[in-house]
Amino acid sequence: MYDLPSDLPRLHTLRLWHAMWLGRIDAAIAATEQQETERRQGERRRPPTPDWIVELGIGQGRLPIEVHTGHCHAAGSRRRTIDRDQARSLLSEGIRACDHCRPDTDLGVLG
Repeated sequence: MYDLPSDLPRLHTLRLWHAMWLGRIDAAIAATEQQETERRQGERRRPPTPDWIVELGIGQGRLPIEVHTGHCHAAGSRRRTIDRDQARSLLSEGIRACDHCRPDTDLGVLG
């Protein structure tokens, strides 16, 4: 019978060992499925990346200081989502364009 041992004690040991590993594998599968479900839920709940953002200064007025594309990694944490027209308007008013994401190029406002 295949390459299994012929005595009962060793067969029981092998069955127990394989059952233990099957339990560990099933637990790992369940944990991975749970993580995948949570990741998908997080993606669905995450708001979409805005097309344009304006970085705001420090202080009460929080005036605009720099325009970025929505995916720019260089934008600071003080920011507000803006639309395309607002981004073009801010750039034409002299608000600085980010040197990393170059929103002025994307918007056709070269200055």
